[in-house]
Amino acid sequence: MARQTILFIVVGLIVILSPSITGAADSFGPEEWHQYRMKGDKNAIFDNGSDSLEFHKFETANEVRATPVIVGDQLFIGNHESGELFSFDVTTGEQLWQNEAPNWIHSEMIYHNGKVYVGFGNRFFQDNGIRGTGENGVLALDADSGDILWKFNTPGEVMPTPAYYDGAVYITTGDRHLYKLDPDTGELYNKENIGSTVSMSAPNITDDTLFVGGSGPEPYTFSAYDLTNDEFKWQTEFAEVYAGLDDAPPAVFDNIVVTTALEEVEDEGQAEHFMYAMDTETGDLIWKESLGEGEKVSNNKSGAPMIYEGNIYVGSPITKTFYAYDLKSGEKLWEFENEVMKAPPVAQDGTVYFSNTKGFVYALDAETGEVVAEKELNGTLAPAGPIIVNDTLFVGSQDSNVYAVPLTDFEEIEQKTEEDSLVGSDEDVANNGDDSIMKYVIVGVLAVVLIIILILAAKRRKQ
Repeated sequence: MARQTILFIVVGLIVILSPSITGAADSFGPEEWHQYRMKGDKNAIFDNGSDSLEFHKFETANEVRATPVIVGDQLFIGNHESGELFSFDVTTGEQLWQNEAPNWIHSEMIYHNGKVYVGFGNRFFQDNGIRGTGENGVLALDADSGDILWKFNTPGEVMPTPAYYDGAVYITTGDRHLYKLDPDTGELYNKENIGSTVSMSAPNITDDTLFVGGSGPEPYTFSAYDLTNDEFKWQTEFAEVYAGLDDAPPAVFDNIVVTTALEEVEDEGQAEHFMYAMDTETGDLIWKESLGEGEKVSNNKSGAPMIYEGNIYVGSPITKTFYAYDLKSGEKLWEFENEVMKAPPVAQDGTVYFSNTKGFVYALDAETGEVVAEKELNGTLAPAGPIIVNDTLFVGSQDSNVYAVPLTDFEEIEQKTEEDSLVGSDEDVANNGDDSIMKYVIVGVLAVVLIIILILAAKRRKQ
């Protein structure tokens, strides 16, 4: 009986420890990715217990202005001007396939049931006022092969990321319409006139409602669309807004939808950046706060908010400052002045990470705004922001790369000089290697103990 107990204990320890060697999950990323930055609060994080990746650059053909999407062991990304589309093995860095869209890609390649969906188009206006010249629309591709399954063309651009919900793909466009499509065939289910041009305000689907910001014709309007009944729930007009509402993808949490936009000031070269919180049921304005005034920028004029643990985190390209605000009250908690930043941040374990146009990613204490660490990459890290999957930060750059950075890299930079960091990196690699070796040693020792027990048991039976 004692021998059996020992045997069960040893076998149990081997089973418990084996995931730390083989990996805690069958694949690296989530199983689905249905909308811009995956979730309604726009805090794009995922953790299934897999080990973080080592630092890696995924090389593409042109500028990357879209957010990388990770599903399973695949990374999906598209290129700005050339329209090229890529899939990589996220664990090995191997390119799995490459294809091409007819126009720019600023849209994420969302994923559902073995297919990826991506919008294409550009920011130039036609003579009739519709935004998007050349060919515009959305593609569906086989996620494994990259083969195009169907294409749906629209009069205006589809630069915002599509969204999947309850058996349909939704796209918002530069021709001021919302389209509902069959995800398998691309057949048009329904078409609604939003009345506003949508530039980069990717639709946010939360609690059976689609939220999106729009621009001209004036007044700029923010819309909530009931997906259950295929009708508008409410539309709120912003008479003083002249830009940005159609650019900023909104964030939603706890019955509050948050967005940003620009209002005019007396100086023609300046603008005032505002953030707005609305009731998701009625569209009523709960609060409005000014982020400040500053010099106008040409594109991606308004920062994209993210919500984490009851607070809003947003960077302003106008004031060159990163902010934290209380979601309920609109009270400013702290600010961090830096460079032009246009992308939404990401937060995990009390730290918020944001990227800027100078190629840096900063890690700030989410409560205090204190700089914890930084990581210098390359190129303009905008307008797409970072995401975190299994303690690995992914961010696209206009230098044509997608960077995968383990969060431990940020910790090294905080405490050491550049020279020490180089030494520290080697030490960390060695330590990581030692940890892996130790796991194998433990399992090996347990296996030897198990063999000895079995031999002793056999000898006793012979006696």
